[in-house]
Amino acid sequence: MTKREELKQILLDLSVKTGDFTLTSGKKSDLYVDCRTTTIHSRGAILIGEIGYALACEKAQELGLSPDSVGGMTLGADPITLAIAMESVRSGGDLPLRPFVVRKEPKGYGTGQQIEGNFRDGDQVVVIEDTATTGGSALKAIKAIEAAGGKVAFCIVLVDRQEGGVENIEAQGYPTASIFTREQLFSA
Repeated sequence: MTKREELKQILLDLSVKTGDFTLTSGKKSDLYVDCRTTTIHSRGAILIGEIGYALACEKAQELGLSPDSVGGMTLGADPITLAIAMESVRSGGDLPLRPFVVRKEPKGYGTGQQIEGNFRDGDQVVVIEDTATTGGSALKAIKAIEAAGGKVAFCIVLVDRQEGGVENIEAQGYPTASIFTREQLFSA
């Protein structure tokens, strides 16, 4: 079994449910994907780091970019961000990425920051999304990143539900790559 096949199986076993669900967006769906049960799973996190970092390197090379940092909207993006950043150092790759998280709202105390971690003004950023349905979380993170002086290189999505989210992100001018699509999860 390849690492990709192993990650797919962990997602199917732990994160994917079929039935009748109401999503965060308010949409009804026959598919529910709670990536957190995979992203916070020890083996799942290792595989996401390896596969996600390889995808980030591939996308950066394709676009001729050299991102500095990686992050997305808390809570879904947090473990993916950390796994990819850790792999970028562990592997000794040519693209070391500093991790950060984007709060849903700026802090109401202290420095009032919305972005926490190792983001710097001027960074070229890889934006992370765990599950893309409408793309709203990624676009909200992008807005905060750009307001703080970041430049979005591209986005990586763990699971594209194929309900228009990736297309919405790309329509705003942000190239996006998915580790898995709905179709890939359910193909033999």
